[in-house]
Amino acid sequence: MASSSGPRGQPPPGAPLLCLDTETTGLATAAGTLAFLVGLGWWEGSRFRQVQLLLPDHADEPALLDELARRIPADGWLVTYNGRGFDWPLLVARFRLARAAPPVHAGHLDLLPIVRRVFKHRMPDARLRSAETVLLGLRRIGDVEGWEIPARYLDFLRSGEPTRLLDVVRHNDEDVRSLARLLVHVDQGYADRERWPEAPAGDLAGLARAFSSQGRIAEALACIDAAIEAPVAPGPRGLHAPGVRMAPPEPGEPRGPASAPVDPDDDGPWWSPRRRPDFGGRPGRYAPTGSWPAAESSRLDAPWTDVRLSVERARLLRRLGRYREAEETWLRVADRGGTLAILAWIEVAKLREHRFADHEAALAAARMAQRLAERQRWLGGWLVRVDGELARRAARLVRRIATAQRVAAKRAVAQRAAPRAKRVWMASEVGTPSSPGPSTVSDAAAAAKRSSPPRPGGTPTPSGSSRAASTAARKVSPAPVESTAPSDSIAG
Repeated sequence: MASSSGPRGQPPPGAPLLCLDTETTGLATAAGTLAFLVGLGWWEGSRFRQVQLLLPDHADEPALLDELARRIPADGWLVTYNGRGFDWPLLVARFRLARAAPPVHAGHLDLLPIVRRVFKHRMPDARLRSAETVLLGLRRIGDVEGWEIPARYLDFLRSGEPTRLLDVVRHNDEDVRSLARLLVHVDQGYADRERWPEAPAGDLAGLARAFSSQGRIAEALACIDAAIEAPVAPGPRGLHAPGVRMAPPEPGEPRGPASAPVDPDDDGPWWSPRRRPDFGGRPGRYAPTGSWPAAESSRLDAPWTDVRLSVERARLLRRLGRYREAEETWLRVADRGGTLAILAWIEVAKLREHRFADHEAALAAARMAQRLAERQRWLGGWLVRVDGELARRAARLVRRIATAQRVAAKRAVAQRAAPRAKRVWMASEVGTPSSPGPSTVSDAAAAAKRSSPPRPGGTPTPSGSSRAASTAARKVSPAPVESTAPSDSIAG
């Protein structure tokens, strides 16, 4: 799955790849566990070469570690299956106990997380043998079980007879080859976008989750879109349809998709392993396998239904900031009904409240979720945590709407008071000036008096010069006059 951009956790193009698998005396990585067989595989052009390093005795461990360090290139990448958690930490511990530095390498590609994220939905477990059966179509015959390997090696140390160890060597050889086959399968089937329409929808959805965990959201959304557009075929996706569960294999029968689906209503004998166990209690207390908690769970082994694909698409759209499209996707999920519709309406309420700032629409979505939750409670499926969360969300939205309405009312009052305040301000600007000017009213009255004819028998009208003088005297304030008469004369 290497690309030219060199995504995080994946080898760049042209980097040497070294497949590595170990057989040990136990499952711990402490000092008491010994890696007595190390299998290596690498490509030379179009050919795949292999070598196995076997420890004949404890005293020969330094020689084995030296040969292993010589065969690991400094610019190469290790390819393992659960090697990050077991194989390589064990080898590092053995190097340190031998007072030697672990060999330097450029990176480590562990295929177990990839298989779990991409293919676990159609596998009974994530063991390498299950991956061979489901993904590669291979079935081992006469292979030794893992729990037998430590005992066989200890018998070899006691007796020196390698006959029982041959099966362990063949087992390790097949493990290394399976690593190479699995790597080629993932690279050819899922690294190229043009091959995505040929892949099962569940695999593409798992690949989308792998991209999402690395922050590659756009590529994850492209995988989900391709999974939604892919036709539903009776393959790995059909075997895990809701309401159908896998039958446990009979003794000696290999586990995998070859097991036949079992009807949930099978009425076989009570002791049959294909019959669903009855735990007692009231009917419907334990949900059937095809119910929503199993079908829409976020577990890696849950089936990828159309509804779950839509949920994953809505989450990716929100992470990309495409909130309107995310809301439309959640609304389509809510139209399906059921318990998932409650969660879909909650997500719609979140988007409307926090992204669109539409509190009334968010409250409407919360009310819809509350109605569905109440109906679910009447049907016996009380979601206590969901009910509490919905009550808190609705109360918060009511408070926000009330606050917004009060602010809007105050703003409206202020806007209505603004023209009145403006008129008062304009009146204050047109009012009495700071320095008084000439009185136009008195001048007009004086002019009218001059133009009017003299009244008969009245007092004579003063001349023009005397009128001008009297007018000027009225307009000019008289100055104070100092008295020159003696005070006694005034008193007299």
